[in-house]
Amino acid sequence: MLKVGLELFVEAGRDAVQLGSALGLPVFLDLKLHDIPETVERAVARACAHGARLLTVHASGGASMLERAVHRAQSEATGLSIVAVTVLTSLDEGDLARQGVTANVQEHAVRLALLAFGAGVRAFVCSPNEAAALRAALGPEVALITPGVRPSAASDDQKRVATPRMAIAAGADAVVVGRPIRDAADPARAAREITIEIARGLEPS
Repeated sequence: MLKVGLELFVEAGRDAVQLGSALGLPVFLDLKLHDIPETVERAVARACAHGARLLTVHASGGASMLERAVHRAQSEATGLSIVAVTVLTSLDEGDLARQGVTANVQEHAVRLALLAFGAGVRAFVCSPNEAAALRAALGPEVALITPGVRPSAASDDQKRVATPRMAIAAGADAVVVGRPIRDAADPARAAREITIEIARGLEPS
């Protein structure tokens, strides 16, 4: 799957999403929408028209926003699924505390995920650190997508990270790997090495 993030979408718009068709890959449109319900619903309709397969919205946008996003995606019937982002991997408990959140990261992520689940969302973004807790709270039918995946301990501005193998062991259905490939001296080699690590993580224990 090809992830089109905010930077690329601002640069190239619909053309970026249509890279998926050119490459024969489904597109994960990672825009993390967070706005009033009407605006998000209409944006979902446009994402459906562009042919995206997954679209991220912030779970913290509230039940009404989430419900309308899910309903619009279903009514458009293009195969788009809404993915709820729980807690950004660049945040830690200190950041949450400064926002007035008294729960720890895992508790807050689970709380947001349960809100989104109640609104009809069945796919979620969380760090590998919260994947097991979300799986326990939501069950086996949901999809868990984990960003902050790195082939080494380097974390740049991400505060909650893991290797691909660790993410899979925690219960991730998909891993998001961006900068370790994009910024590598040899991106193709970096991608192959990560693929090998993923394969090892999928081997029976």
